[in-house]
Amino acid sequence: MAEKKKKKIHFSKLYSFSCFRSSIKESHDQIGRSGYSRVVHCNDPDNAEMIQLRYRGNYVSTTKYTALNFIPKSLFEQFRRVANFYFLVVACVSFSPLAPYTAISVLAPLVVVIGATMAKEAVEDWRRRKQDIEANNRRVYVYKNFAFHETRWKKLQVGDIVKVYKDEYFPADLLLLSSSYEDGICYVETMNLDGETNLKLKHALEVTSDLREEKSLKEFTAVIKCEDPNENLYSFVGTLYYDGKQYPLSLQQILLRDSKLKNTDFIYGAVIFTGHDTKVMQNATDPPSKRSKIERRMDKIIYILFSTLILISFIGSVFFGIDTKKDFSGGKLRRWYLRPDDTPVFYDPRKPTLAALLHFLTALMLYGYLIPISLYVSIEIVKVLQSIFINHDQDMYDEETDKPAHARTSNLNEELGQVDTILSDKTGTLTCNSMDFVKCTIAGTPYGRGMTEVEISLANRNRGGLPETDETPSDSVGCSGDVSGSGNSIKGFNFRDERIMNGQWINEPHSDVIRNFFRVLAICHTAIPDGDKDEGEISYEAESPDEAAFVIAARELGFEFFERRQTSIHVYEWDYKSGKKVKRCLIYYGISDSLRRGVGLNAHLVYELLHVLEFSSSRKRMSVIVRDMENQLLLFCKGADSVMFERLAEEGRQFEAQTKEHIKKYAEAGLRTLVIAYRELGEEEYRRWEEEFVKAKTSVSENRDALVDEAADKIERNLILLGATAVEDKLQKGVPECIDKLSQAGIKIWVLTGDKMETAINIGYACSLLRQDMKHIVITLDSPDIIAMEKQGDKEAVAKASLESARRQLGEGISEIESAGKISNSAKNSVKFGLIIDGKSLDFSLRKDVEDLFFRLATSCDSVICCRSTPKQKALVTRLVKLRTGKTTLSIGDGANDVGMLQEADIGVGISGVEGRQCILSLQAVMASDFSIAQFRFLERLLLICYFFYKNITFGFTLFWFEAYASFSGQAAYNDWYMSFYNVFFTSLPVIALGVFDQDVSARLCLKYSFLYREGVENVLFSWVRILGWMVNGIISSIIIFFFTTNSIVYQAFRRDGQVVDFDILGVTMYTCVVWAVNCQMALAINYFTWIQHFFIWGSIAFWYVFLVIYGSLPPTVSTTAYKALVEACAPSPLYWLVTLFVVISTLLPYFSYRAFQTRFQPMSHDMIQQKMVEAKTRQNSNDVSLPGRGKL
Repeated sequence: MAEKKKKKIHFSKLYSFSCFRSSIKESHDQIGRSGYSRVVHCNDPDNAEMIQLRYRGNYVSTTKYTALNFIPKSLFEQFRRVANFYFLVVACVSFSPLAPYTAISVLAPLVVVIGATMAKEAVEDWRRRKQDIEANNRRVYVYKNFAFHETRWKKLQVGDIVKVYKDEYFPADLLLLSSSYEDGICYVETMNLDGETNLKLKHALEVTSDLREEKSLKEFTAVIKCEDPNENLYSFVGTLYYDGKQYPLSLQQILLRDSKLKNTDFIYGAVIFTGHDTKVMQNATDPPSKRSKIERRMDKIIYILFSTLILISFIGSVFFGIDTKKDFSGGKLRRWYLRPDDTPVFYDPRKPTLAALLHFLTALMLYGYLIPISLYVSIEIVKVLQSIFINHDQDMYDEETDKPAHARTSNLNEELGQVDTILSDKTGTLTCNSMDFVKCTIAGTPYGRGMTEVEISLANRNRGGLPETDETPSDSVGCSGDVSGSGNSIKGFNFRDERIMNGQWINEPHSDVIRNFFRVLAICHTAIPDGDKDEGEISYEAESPDEAAFVIAARELGFEFFERRQTSIHVYEWDYKSGKKVKRCLIYYGISDSLRRGVGLNAHLVYELLHVLEFSSSRKRMSVIVRDMENQLLLFCKGADSVMFERLAEEGRQFEAQTKEHIKKYAEAGLRTLVIAYRELGEEEYRRWEEEFVKAKTSVSENRDALVDEAADKIERNLILLGATAVEDKLQKGVPECIDKLSQAGIKIWVLTGDKMETAINIGYACSLLRQDMKHIVITLDSPDIIAMEKQGDKEAVAKASLESARRQLGEGISEIESAGKISNSAKNSVKFGLIIDGKSLDFSLRKDVEDLFFRLATSCDSVICCRSTPKQKALVTRLVKLRTGKTTLSIGDGANDVGMLQEADIGVGISGVEGRQCILSLQAVMASDFSIAQFRFLERLLLICYFFYKNITFGFTLFWFEAYASFSGQAAYNDWYMSFYNVFFTSLPVIALGVFDQDVSARLCLKYSFLYREGVENVLFSWVRILGWMVNGIISSIIIFFFTTNSIVYQAFRRDGQVVDFDILGVTMYTCVVWAVNCQMALAINYFTWIQHFFIWGSIAFWYVFLVIYGSLPPTVSTTAYKALVEACAPSPLYWLVTLFVVISTLLPYFSYRAFQTRFQPMSHDMIQQKMVEAKTRQNSNDVSLPGRGKL
């Protein structure tokens, strides 16, 4: 029943601004020219011209790969890694006689590494594809063969007529033809596009608004000529050709893909843009191939190792060439046993240069173990395991929304520990997308005893506790609901004050002002009631959360709006004297007395609603004009204090000083305020104004908007102040503390939002991004001069003036900061600045010739807020920060309007929740993962990478020293499969365990001591000094292992029968020392031992012996030099075990000594925290020991 009544409401007769008809403007003259060439034949799929145009279908894809390009593109991704490309070349060359080992021993590890990584990429991209499949297969009704048939989004074509129902998303960019309302209006939620939760009003052309039945579409055909696909969300230029006439189209008639239909049963629309041509997809960017900075630096390190490889290969080849040339000199053979007179070209003393060149190629392969092929795959394994831990981390699980953390990709885990700048969306990310009525001031008296989270935070920070007032923390249950004074959860109402609740307001000194105040809240709105009024279960569908909160507050305090019709608005007012509800009916102007009697109302309870001047971002206020029971004309008005106080009459300023003071306190508490006022109108004044207003409203000139605005401005004067409201755009739990922690860690935070500037500033205060002691630099193009030029329609002049204004304001901001810096230096008092910039200014600030000024100003400020930002602008700002700073950026958002920003940043963190409301732990989870990963996972992975280079240099240089010992003959010191398994089985698992499980400081201490995070940002553990230090340590270890081993056993009797070691035994002994040394080096580096790490470290060493036994037991044709090497030769020899012990201890001493010295005399941040933990445990243990004695006493 309520729905049927809703359909008959003619909102175009009620609204004064939102339902303007589109007019022909200068931009419409460009139709048909370049950039405005799109032609759409509506409801005419067989049209020959339409078939030739071949517009894109509605299928969308956000995946990185396709079935056709996966293999080539993924292989390119893998082989752009220097190490992988090198091993590909080596694998190819290994099939030639130059190879010092068999081809399979090189090719097998490469195939495993590349295959594992490609499989991971395929799985992650398949997850994206599943989301695309879900979106492309959503259902929609399309008009075919004179009836609506269900089809899928992906099958839509340009020109189709579709029917979209309430709470459904629009499948493409549509032209609104009609709706369930007779005058063709509909409400649209655009949160996925611009982040705003308030509903937008769209209006069909009058000529199509009567197409509300399927049979009326049978004869409908039309042609749309409009702009080409573009990313501009806030403009549209087009013309509808229908019935031989032209009708101008504007954004008012366009429904954009991914926005949602609200408060409207259904709409009919014609498809204009599909798929990747839609504005939301035009704002999207292709999924980038993100590589972490660590990975890019790893490539540089591998370049160094590769250069080292070339250098030692060159040195070896030079010496090999010299020795080879000496083998045959003057007809004499020097090393006759090598038969240099009958040898292949590889050792021909008559061609030493060629032999040296071929040896160089052999050496490149032989010393290839300097390049850690398993580094990438080991890190991939670590990343995947860490992603699993992130997904199952209970500290990042939100119980209220039942949403765990989810790592959509594992490529960028290590970047979390190096974030320098966070770029955050506001709505749904910092806030919960809900408004609560929490406080108000009426007649100079503040009401509402609750305290916001921001107030509590300020009180704790400034006074060490809650202030000594009668106010207590407001009850709340996160984002899902709030608690009223009665203890019942009422969404939108978190107000508690016994002075005016339960009808007690009637005993207040200014009860008449209080009554008018709440009447304004109950009447001055455009909300629609929904639900069963007989049962008392009524909810409200409003254009904005603020408006809904006001209507709910009025209801809870005795002024219940419960029904809206085309002719009337019904309100219950509770009469606390009689204890009964009084039904008041507000009837639209022009309703006859007979109709008035028909609704059964007495004349003294009737209000005539004459006009509604609704809220807009430029007006910043809303008004209604009514006639009361005494035939008195009244104007009720609510709006921003910046425009309301200047409109007060002299006699209406009685409570102005107190109200301003209260508004200031509310703003400091992070609340959004609106001033409430009214005035009485004279009959003659109203008649003259109405004539002027109706004339302006029906004007067809280009400056109609300005004429209507000017007329409305004339009546909204000489107001009498009633008070002000304060609503809370509820922050997610703990956001101020989170931002404070991030700031302490030295992380810069930028907020990029599609909201209005006032809203963004309020939230900036609420979440502690902006503070009262901070100077604001506001960059805006809403100056009177530019607005006047915009009304004249000279686009070139507006663009030129806007560019100059933006450049001038940016320059003035930089000058202000520089001058303040000089003053603060002399006064030793730092001045902090916050930058607030609107979308228009940002558009000009991102131009190539201006972006340098913008970047200098923004990075000089402590906080940056970009308002009215389009998705494209968010992505461009993110790219600017990423490229100009050269440091890691993290973007965080919750909607489709944030996709470009998420993809452009080094790290993108998406917030998931229910209906856009992300409650409690989402931002905290991101912050915790940054810190916890930064300390006990990411920083250790930096050590992991350094360790990889260490162990490979240690292993590779033993090969080089052996080559020098063997006259650079190209003979490998180790068996082929020893070398192949070195990185796969004997040294890789402990590294993975360290990367996943080790922690130097607990997560709790990481959050407590935020400065620890700076180690990651400043690259303390992955600096070039540290990297080169590990490389030098590797070279030293290789020298100790080779020379200590050879000098210990080569000239000694090794077996009981007196035999000395041969080549096979020397290789086994050296390899044993390498395996022991690099694994024990890992044990020294670990801070937090678990049984898994013990198992992997000692298990890897044990596995070497098991492998040697099994492999050595195979026939000599298979095991070659390993045949019975351990069982028959090494194990029975005490010298083998003594040498291993001696060499391993000697190898570990340099690093052990260095860390002992560093920890004692030059400790890093985490070293100091570890020392504090040790001291605390020591004191606790000493206290525990002394307690029993005290007990006995």
